[in-house]
Amino acid sequence: MKILAAVVLLANALFNAVVWPRFYPRIANDARATDESGRRTAFYRVHVVLIGIAIVLAAVSAVAGVLILL
Repeated sequence: MKILAAVVLLANALFNAVVWPRFYPRIANDARATDESGRRTAFYRVHVVLIGIAIVLAAVSAVAGVLILL
């Protein structure tokens, strides 16, 4: 059971680390990311927070997966 938990955590970490950062350029270049005066909008900020959370979860999952294997 420990091996399965470690594999799931490491797969989650890999998925989050690969997929979410690639999503950022789409958000940054989206027309909804800036207002008429060029300032960043709530759309941009919310998505950047979501990406940040996903990266933190990836790191935590990776550490937990490795610790389970040790």
